[in-house]
Amino acid sequence: MVGSIFGGPGLSVSQFFGALSDRDIRRFLDPGVLVVLDTIFGGRISGDDLRRVARMLVDIDMLLGDAQGRRLILSLVPDEKLVELEGRVGRSICSADADNWTEVEVGRMRDFFGLIEDRLVPPAVPSMDTISPEYGLFEHQRNVVRRLKPLLAQDERRAVLHLPTGVGKTRTAMHVVADWLCTYEPSVVVWLASGQELLEQAVLAFKEAWSRLGTRPLQIGTMWGDQMPDLNSFSDGFLVVGLAKGWSIISRSEPDWALRLSSRVRLVVFDEAHQSIAKTYKQIAEELTLDFRCALLGLTATPGRTWADIDEDGRLAEFFSGNKVSLDVPSNSPIEYLIDNGFLARPIFWTLLSKPGVNIGDEELERISGVLEIPEDIVASLSMSEQYVTAVLKGIMEVLSKGHRRVIVFAATVDHAQVLTAILTARDVRSYAVTGATPIRMRQQAIRTFKSDNEEPIVLVNFGVLTTGFDAPKASAVVIARPTQSLVLYSQMVGRAIRGPKAGGTETCEILTVVDPNLPGFGDVTEAFLNWEDVWQ
Repeated sequence: MVGSIFGGPGLSVSQFFGALSDRDIRRFLDPGVLVVLDTIFGGRISGDDLRRVARMLVDIDMLLGDAQGRRLILSLVPDEKLVELEGRVGRSICSADADNWTEVEVGRMRDFFGLIEDRLVPPAVPSMDTISPEYGLFEHQRNVVRRLKPLLAQDERRAVLHLPTGVGKTRTAMHVVADWLCTYEPSVVVWLASGQELLEQAVLAFKEAWSRLGTRPLQIGTMWGDQMPDLNSFSDGFLVVGLAKGWSIISRSEPDWALRLSSRVRLVVFDEAHQSIAKTYKQIAEELTLDFRCALLGLTATPGRTWADIDEDGRLAEFFSGNKVSLDVPSNSPIEYLIDNGFLARPIFWTLLSKPGVNIGDEELERISGVLEIPEDIVASLSMSEQYVTAVLKGIMEVLSKGHRRVIVFAATVDHAQVLTAILTARDVRSYAVTGATPIRMRQQAIRTFKSDNEEPIVLVNFGVLTTGFDAPKASAVVIARPTQSLVLYSQMVGRAIRGPKAGGTETCEILTVVDPNLPGFGDVTEAFLNWEDVWQ
C-alpha cells in the first residue's frame, strides 16, 4: 500500500507536498507572501497552484538544517513513512525532539527526501583539440590593452579606458591588472568602486582572471560595509575598496590608511572614473598613487562628469593627464560598428507603465531626489503591491509570447523575485529565482539550465547577483522591474542581454522596463558615446 501511494523508498519533495493539506502547506509560506499570492490568484490560492508555488518557494534543504524547520517537517511526514525514516536516520523520531541532530543524521534525512548534491562527470580529453583561451579578448579589446600599457608605464602613468556598456570593460581591465601583478612581485593592485554590486563584480572577475592568467597565490582583500582586511599585512594581492568605506575610515579612524598602503601599491583602478574628481574620492586616489611608480587607470562608459559644464569635464580629463584609450574602429560610431559587426546585439527598448503602486508624498520625493538610489523601503512597498506584480507578470508574458526562449528579470527585492517565480511556475512557465539567499547548489543548477541548449522557454528571475559579470549569451530579453535612478546600474542590467552573435549572443535583444508613474524615470539610456571627446587628447 505504501508503494502504491508514494512509489517506492524515500519521499520526494513533490510527494511530501502532495500528501499535505492546503492548510499545512500554508504553514511553510510567509504571511506577506500569501497575501500577495491570494490577491494575484483572485482568492485564496489552493490545490495544485498552491503546491506548485510551495515547491518553488520552500527550501526543504535549508529547513532540514534548522531545528525549527525539522520540527515542522517531522510533524507532517506521513505515519507510514516515519518507520522508514527512523531506519535511515538510526534514531527514534519525534517531531518535538528536533534539536541536537548530528550532521550525519541531518544528511541521512536529506537523502531520504532525495536532496543529493549534483555529481558532475568530467568530459573525456580528446587526443587532439584546438586550444582557445578561457579568458581571451577580441581583437578590438586586445588593441585597447596594447595602447594602454605604455601610458600606464611611463610619464604621468595615468589613463582612462573608455568602452561602451556590454563591450567587456571589466574583462579588458582585468588583463591589465593581471599583467601588472605578474610584472611587479610583490605588489598590490587597488580597485576603487561605489556600490556593493560593482565591488562584488570586481572580486569575482579578478578570481576568474587570475585563475587563468596568474602566476602565484595572492591575497584578495574586500573593504566595504563591515568588511575590513588587515592592511598592515596586505603586501601582495588585489584589494577591492568601496569609496564610501575608504572615505569613512579616513575621516573617522585611520586618516593615513591610504598613505601607509601606497608604498606597496603599483596600480589603482577607478571603476566609473567620472566620479574620481569628487573631492573625497579624489583624495583617496591621490594618496594611494603617491608613489611615483604607481599607475592610475580609470574605467568608464561615460568619460565626463556632466552634460553641460565643460570646465568640470576638463578637470576630469586633467586628472587622468588627458589620456583616454577608446575603441579604434573604422567608423564614426563605435556602437554602430559593434552592432553591425556582430559584437553587440541591436537593442529594442520599450516601456510598460504600471498603475501607481505606492502613495509617495512630498517628503518621500525629497528623499528620492537627494540620493543616487531610491530608498529600499519605498522599493519594497512598490514591488510587492498587486498593481506592480501584475504589471511585471504582464511584461514577462508579453516578452515570452514574442518567442524569446531565455529571459532575465531583474526584480526589486528577494521577496519580489521569489513571488514572481512562484506565480510563473504556477502558470507552467519554467522559471528560477536566483538571489543572494539562494543556496549555491540551487543557484548553479538554475544558471546551468538557463545556459543550456534546451529549447523550452526559461525565465531567470534575479535580485542582486546577476546585475554584473553574468555571462549568458542565449539571453535575448531583459525585463527590468527594479526601480533605479542610476544610469550605470540600468546599463549593467541592459548589458546582460546585449551580446551579439560573434560573442555567442543574438542579433537583436528586447529591453522592457516596467515603470511606476509615481517614481522618477530612468533618464535617457542612449547617452552619446562621444559626448566628451572635446576635452580629451
